[in-house]
Amino acid sequence: MSVGHVSRAFESTGIPTVIVMSNVFRGRVTVMKPARTVFTQHIMGRPVGAPWDAERQTHVLREALKMLEQATEPQTSIVLPERYRVAGR
Repeated sequence: MSVGHVSRAFESTGIPTVIVMSNVFRGRVTVMKPARTVFTQHIMGRPVGAPWDAERQTHVLREALKMLEQATEPQTSIVLPERYRVAGR
């Protein structure tokens, strides 16, 4: 999970990060202890939602930005409950 290593490298230079990823990777990335992580119930390769699902993608990105602003504890994570859906359904 190179994203965890990159996140830690950025954080060590003072650049805050938020990782957005599918919950299926939770066990693997948690041991890397990233600063902030948003886990979604979406399929691998589509952590912010389906193509053309702008509403869901916007929601996920807003949650990530909110975490960036509000997280005060190290290794903060949330799991968004919404399941993956195909846009328009």
